[in-house]
Amino acid sequence: MQFKLPTTATAPFCPSEVQGSVAVSPRAPFWKKIAQFAGPGLLISIGYMDPGNWATDIEAGSRYGYSLLFVVMLSSLAAMALQCLSMRLGIATGKDLAELSRDRYSPGIARFQWMLAELSIVACDLAEVLGGALAFHLLFKCSLTTGVLLTAFDTLIVLGLKGKNFRDLEAIMAGLIATIGVGYIIELALVSPHWPSVANGLIPSWQAIHSTEPLYLAIGILGATVMPHNLYLHSSIVQTRAVKRDTASLRSAINMSRLDTIVSLAIALLINMAILVLAGAAFHATGHNQVTEIEDAYKLLAPVVGTGFAAVLFAITLLASGQSSTFTGTVAGQVIMEGFLKLKIPCWQRRLITRALALIPALIGVQVMGSGAVGKLLVASQVVLSLQLPFALYPLIRMTSDRSLMGAFVNKALTRLVSWTLFVVISAANLWLVVQTVGLVG
Repeated sequence: MQFKLPTTATAPFCPSEVQGSVAVSPRAPFWKKIAQFAGPGLLISIGYMDPGNWATDIEAGSRYGYSLLFVVMLSSLAAMALQCLSMRLGIATGKDLAELSRDRYSPGIARFQWMLAELSIVACDLAEVLGGALAFHLLFKCSLTTGVLLTAFDTLIVLGLKGKNFRDLEAIMAGLIATIGVGYIIELALVSPHWPSVANGLIPSWQAIHSTEPLYLAIGILGATVMPHNLYLHSSIVQTRAVKRDTASLRSAINMSRLDTIVSLAIALLINMAILVLAGAAFHATGHNQVTEIEDAYKLLAPVVGTGFAAVLFAITLLASGQSSTFTGTVAGQVIMEGFLKLKIPCWQRRLITRALALIPALIGVQVMGSGAVGKLLVASQVVLSLQLPFALYPLIRMTSDRSLMGAFVNKALTRLVSWTLFVVISAANLWLVVQTVGLVG
């Protein structure tokens, strides 16, 4: 039996195995409307705090202290702006970004976009595999290879969600996010960062990213924060709110969903900042500025902080981070596959295919590079995500700027300026990274 995501008033919704739309009352008081629309933003925010973020933030904090904290902040602000575009596209048109790309571009271009989107999901899932495997390794002392193989069984989690109401799934994900957030609050209390230095790290600094290594990490942070497949996913799941198709109802839905998006991504921002601050306070400030692996961070936390509880809590939150991304990655894969190809398969099969593709590089990396593979592959996966981002951004910005498609909800001049500026900055940063990496620039 397959389940399917609920439908809006006018458009078929992309499948996942979920039942029941969220009813929206147009005359409900403001606080109740907020509660009705809260949820999709939380599901999107999960992708912004997965193990890939841990790798880039821990390495950035241990190597450079708090100096790259502004990159986390600016990347998250960019994510808020871009996810709001995606959300507005889905609500205003009743279709998601993948469906619209298939309709508006030639078959060849649409297939190319689909391949890049699928690659981004595999790169993200690779981070989940490595993070989950490392968490199993740290908590249960099994080998990394065994940990990687254990992550294959998360397909059972997806099967266990069969038939759940969409609100139930949102509540489960909120619980996992709370686990991560509370864990980091406790850990920050244990390490006691120097908060004035943390505040200085929020000030943008060109000097902090002028060379290849910090720039590579900065773009890794960008790739870990603004994820291409999340743009496709968000335009789809916002349609779980059943709203009327008149202008006033759509405008209200967009306003409420914008609040949901900003608040949810602000939570993800605080967690990502907490990861970097923890690494800066626990490692960089104590002279351990070569902690580039999550496993090294786990081993050093106990002696540095003075209690083994911090290390165990670190591993538990890492496991929660990886597992919470399982559901959203699966739904994003289905949204992309159905939108671009009109291909529908059961949710568990989609999970199995994605996980199998991610297991191959993870197993090869662990076998060839040993424990050092985790950190290197995690950061590399986030750079891959960042390199694909412009290919999802371009159609998103073009479509939301098209009055014939968006009608009254077309991008305003300031929104177009901000959106295209982000597109240029992200594309230029990626190009610069490639050029510096191959040694064509000093």
